[in-house]
Amino acid sequence: MLTKYGHFITFLISMVPIVELRGAIPFGVMKCGVPWQQAVIISMIGNMLPVPIIFFFARKVLEWGKDKPVIGKFFSWCLEKGHHGGEKLKAKAGKGMFWALLLFVGIPLPGTGAWTGTLAASMLDLDFKKSVIAVICGVLLAATIITLLTVMGFNMFITK
Repeated sequence: MLTKYGHFITFLISMVPIVELRGAIPFGVMKCGVPWQQAVIISMIGNMLPVPIIFFFARKVLEWGKDKPVIGKFFSWCLEKGHHGGEKLKAKAGKGMFWALLLFVGIPLPGTGAWTGTLAASMLDLDFKKSVIAVICGVLLAATIITLLTVMGFNMFITK
């Protein structure tokens, strides 16, 4: 087990796009020996830390880099993913955008999560405060689902 640095590794994994706390909680608990209560708190903090930066700066950086050699294709893909996710969310949500964003972030499926949800909120020019509250609630929902699955022994990504 990676117990010596388990808390730190769990924190870092929770900040990685796409993986986020969906990977951090099970990895921290099952591979690093971090108690599930601590893994949840550490992962939620790590998952939320990049949210303001993503909301205010990611779109600008991605737009700047979309035409650059080497990084252009990836940046264009990220912009497309954020725009597509935002439009899909907007079409389904109507006036219930807060709840749609919360569920988009909270249902732990590939391509959803705090990073994508925040980028979509930024692309749609949603209110920062409402978006962050929806993302926090979504992260709490995802953490609950992943923790229950981890504690019950179900995990698709990490084998014992």
